[in-house]
Amino acid sequence: MPRIPRMLRTDSGQQTVYHVISRTALDGLPFKHAEKDELVRVIQRFSKIYAVDVLGFSAMSNHFHLLVEVIPEHLLLDDEVKRRFMLLYGPGVEFPDGQLEAFRERFSSLSHYVKDIKQTFSRYYNRKKKRKGTLWGERFKSVIVERGNTVINCLAYIDLNAVRAGIVKRPEDYRWCSIGHHAQTGNRDDFLSLDFGLSEFGVENSQRLKKYREYLYHAGSMDKRGNAKISKKVLSEESAEGFEWDRNRRFRYRTRYFTDSGIIGSKAFVLATYEVFKDRFFASRERIPKRVKGVDGMYSMKRLTES
Repeated sequence: MPRIPRMLRTDSGQQTVYHVISRTALDGLPFKHAEKDELVRVIQRFSKIYAVDVLGFSAMSNHFHLLVEVIPEHLLLDDEVKRRFMLLYGPGVEFPDGQLEAFRERFSSLSHYVKDIKQTFSRYYNRKKKRKGTLWGERFKSVIVERGNTVINCLAYIDLNAVRAGIVKRPEDYRWCSIGHHAQTGNRDDFLSLDFGLSEFGVENSQRLKKYREYLYHAGSMDKRGNAKISKKVLSEESAEGFEWDRNRRFRYRTRYFTDSGIIGSKAFVLATYEVFKDRFFASRERIPKRVKGVDGMYSMKRLTES
């Protein structure tokens, strides 16, 4: 059977939102915590290299979702193309003569973006599992998504994957999805767009997360045959809080830092402890403590890699 042509917008003036889905070819649920962590890291890396805004994502045990807006190539200035080239290949690699337009087109290509994500993760997975062969199933699916109400619905569908699968009771308890990333890291490194599909409705930036959570919880509490849902009790609790994360809730979601960090405490403590041990570990550049958002005066440093 011939392949169905992929629908990709190529008209130069149009920024387009796509919902991307890709599934593994392996049986069962092969992606555990470590694999999901790495898949998210790979997505984050290539999302900085390619001209995309990531609205949402979810890394599940046998597939992943992405909701991305692709920026058209005519908006990429020459210096921006070269900057992204250095992010891809490293600052020591000279930009090749006559290749400016080719890389401008590449960095605005959804196909290249997803291909790099999947191939990079495949190499990691096969090396870790000491295996060879295909990791991913058929080529990725992509759906063009209309801005506004459709984006909100699609983003909620992605963020509710773990709830529907019965893995968590609240969507932000699942750290490998966009709402979990917002809750548990404070959108570290500005990985995700803060649009939430609400910019078309005149919602102020400071209110978008709250408005999106309100929609997300109501959507997740609706019955969907064969799937788990957000309970009426949980919906009622969130509604009573005005769909806001208070200080205590933010702290609870930051507790991951206590297990995933290398050092955690005051900024002075983290810096002093790092100085004691830094010669025993490999680091390409000096490490800087990062503030744990939602907890005053607390900082963390990622785990260090032994040299």
